[in-house]
Amino acid sequence: MGSKSLNLVFAFLLLVLVWQISSTLLRMDILPPPHKVLFAFTSNFGSELGKHFLASLKRVVISILLAIGIASPLGILIGQISSLDRLISPFIYLIYPVPKVVFVPLIILFLGVGDLAKILMIFIILFFQILVLTRDSATSLRPEIILSVKSLGARRRDLFLHVFLPASLPAIFTGIRQSIGTAIAVLYVAELFATQYGLGYYIYLTGSTLFDYPSMYAGIFAMGILGFGLYFLTDFLERIVCPWRFS
Repeated sequence: MGSKSLNLVFAFLLLVLVWQISSTLLRMDILPPPHKVLFAFTSNFGSELGKHFLASLKRVVISILLAIGIASPLGILIGQISSLDRLISPFIYLIYPVPKVVFVPLIILFLGVGDLAKILMIFIILFFQILVLTRDSATSLRPEIILSVKSLGARRRDLFLHVFLPASLPAIFTGIRQSIGTAIAVLYVAELFATQYGLGYYIYLTGSTLFDYPSMYAGIFAMGILGFGLYFLTDFLERIVCPWRFS
């Protein structure tokens, strides 16, 4: 086990210890001890909680795949075609700094409260993050590299597949990592509105309606696992797809 993994385990155990001490000192129903939450998690994940987890996972994964598929090639094109950069960049500079959570009420008004609206909310966050980083990566690509590949007879498609895309992959993975936390937070907000499945709905239902606090914390723990898992899955895939960065 590497030092990074040991540090993570140590940090997790320390948080559990602080949680246990706080629960013992406060003696409040709203802060149950860790063992009760663990029991609620293990007993419910195979049934109800698992369904909510899969619903949230599906929405996040679809959003990530759509964002990568659309933002990555668009960012490369903007970074390499100066006329397109001059046309689109002003709109990016206007929209990118705006907190994307403010679009939640607008998306719900236009698209309702179905899965499409929830996926679109997460997609917007990931899209702009990946777009900006990919554009910057493509813009900073040294011209002599492009010219040397062109001199070997490479066409535009070859340049995209063998020069622009590999050079932009680290930026794409960085954009995904930076956006996961915000995307999960927006997912929680989105799943509060008129839905039957999703971790946001589960947390709100068990905590604010049923007052089942161990189950509420189990839902929070499941949402943490979702974000944590996606973050480290992104790291793992980057090591496979971009081995030159870790050699």
